[in-house]
Order: sequence, then structure tokens, then C-alpha cells
Amino acid sequence: MAISKDILVQYPDLVKEVQETKDKITKLEHQIANIEKQLVAINEGGHVKDKVKGGLGGIQNFNIEGFPEREYQQKRKQLQDKKNMLNVRKRTLDKQETKLLQMVSDIEEFLNGIEDSFIRRIINLRVIEQLSWNKVADKMGGYNTEDSVRMTFERFLKKK
Repeated sequence: MAISKDILVQYPDLVKEVQETKDKITKLEHQIANIEKQLVAINEGGHVKDKVKGGLGGIQNFNIEGFPEREYQQKRKQLQDKKNMLNVRKRTLDKQETKLLQMVSDIEEFLNGIEDSFIRRIINLRVIEQLSWNKVADKMGGYNTEDSVRMTFERFLKKK
């Protein structure tokens, strides 16, 4: 199986992208819950009352009451828009997670085909576990430096 460096490099970004999408979904769900509470409050509050002056030179007082229809309709539209956006983001997340799972499967299959355990460990630590080159070198032990493991990784990929 041929796998390019691009896939190995792209994997950590896709993991982050999935998490960012999950965060956006959570935020949107909170916004939806908030709007729903506001709609309930408007419904339960029923009528609003206000006093205004007008009429004969602005000296007469009028009591106005009624249901805040415009505010209610605006909130309902806002709620529907947020729910539509939530559905779009959930579909996006499904696609991202499917792609991520396929990518993990491809990378693991690729790793299993590598005979050199040292190279397998470097790729696994760097790509799958997303460690910095410094931490990869520390995990590899011995006299490995961040530059030496990075260059080993780069040279291996150039051969592939």
C-alpha cells in the first residue's frame, strides 16, 4: 500500500478539525437551548403591557397590551436557523469522522507493512499520538535527538 507523507502530515490536522467541529456543535446546542428558554418565557409571559402618552397634545395616557408577536416570530426564526446549522454541522462531523477512521486504518495498515520497528515507533509516536519531535526522541530513548528522529522520518518517507 502506498501512503504519502501528505496523509501522515494531514492526519493530526483532521483530528483537530473534528474536535473543532464538535466544539461548534456543543456551542450551537447551548444557543438553541437558550433560544428555546426565551420562547417559553415569551409564551408563559403572555401579554406585555406598556403605558404611552399621546392624543390631545400628548397629555392623554394609554395602556397598551398584547402578545409580542414580532419578537416571538424573530426568536422562532432564529431557532430554526440554528437548528438547520446544527444539522449541517452534524453531517460535516459524520463525514470528518468517517474520513478520520479511514485515514487511521490506512496509516495502521501502512505501519504494519514496515519491517523496521524503529521507524514504526517514530511514525506512530509522531503521527498517531501526535507528539512533538522532542517527545518522540525522548520516548525513543538512547542518544536520539529531535533532529535525528525527524530526519529518520523524512528519509524514510523519501524512499517510499
